[in-house]
Amino acid sequence: MTSNTIRWGIIGCGDVCEVKSGPGFQKAANSALVAVMRRDGGKAADYAKRHGVPRWYDDAEALIGDPEVDAVYVATPPGSHLEYALRVAAAGKPCYVEKPMARTHAECRRMIGAFAASQQPLFVAYYRRALPRFVKVKELIDSGRLGRVTGCQYRMLRPYRPNPDPAWRLDAGESGGGLFLDIGSHMLDLLDHLLGPFAEFGGCAATSGATQVEDAVTLHFRTERDIVGAATWNFAASHSQELLEIDGTEAMLSMQVLGHTPITLARNGETIESFNIPDPPHVHQPLIQTAVDQLRGGGGGGGGRCPSTGETAGRTSAVMDAVLSSFYNGRDEAFWDRPATWRPRS
Repeated sequence: MTSNTIRWGIIGCGDVCEVKSGPGFQKAANSALVAVMRRDGGKAADYAKRHGVPRWYDDAEALIGDPEVDAVYVATPPGSHLEYALRVAAAGKPCYVEKPMARTHAECRRMIGAFAASQQPLFVAYYRRALPRFVKVKELIDSGRLGRVTGCQYRMLRPYRPNPDPAWRLDAGESGGGLFLDIGSHMLDLLDHLLGPFAEFGGCAATSGATQVEDAVTLHFRTERDIVGAATWNFAASHSQELLEIDGTEAMLSMQVLGHTPITLARNGETIESFNIPDPPHVHQPLIQTAVDQLRGGGGGGGGRCPSTGETAGRTSAVMDAVLSSFYNGRDEAFWDRPATWRPRS
């Protein structure tokens, strides 16, 4: 695709599209948002009116088939990502899918295969790969400021909040699991990007009983670069806490991933340098720019290639499946229909 302006359509113009993603398709260079769709036509029309979008639909097939839509952003919950992505692939159009890519790695593989067959790119909205502060982190790692990277630790705690909105995040049939799929996937994808793909990995999950799905997860891994690490997530904790630490032979890097503390380099427990890099107003926009540049044939502000693809996102889903497999008694595509077989609760 080498057109001057990439014209986007959005399937599922809900909350995530209000600030985080939707305006990014309008503000990225050589990009335009020309159509949006929701099953509730009134809400689609309202979004279109408020954001200056020319057309709206209440039928996904109509948006996908619109000849003035060059590429489609699927912004629905993960339970429908596979269905919509396959329709976009069948129409021979590129697709940008919300994260996590799908409910399971098996669904991801079907999506990857469909876009390979249609010879169209598949992008996934792991937008942290392109955010300026994480671009800086990767630069610090790759330039050797930490020396040889040898280890990584990550910890995230959040108090349990009953009835989160929207509740689909705790419905395995819609999300693929608990909050680990929605929130933990960001961290796993970022580690893949910063430290390289995982060569060995495993872990386990449990529930406090507050929800039917998992709310505590632990992971251990070794990357292809022989960096070892561990990560834990607890969504039923007494307080909030988050910290990523990446250890090297010369320095340690520490920061929050979901929060916004400065990036800190330390040696022997003393800070030697810090970087306070804010996020842009529309956090998807830098990644959207890389997708636009790729669709236009390379070059441009995004560097010509999008760093978050079906292949990279599929690796993250494979790790999540491995960690959650014993909890769900397998991660085949129908596990959400048999909760009675999931791990017994205490």
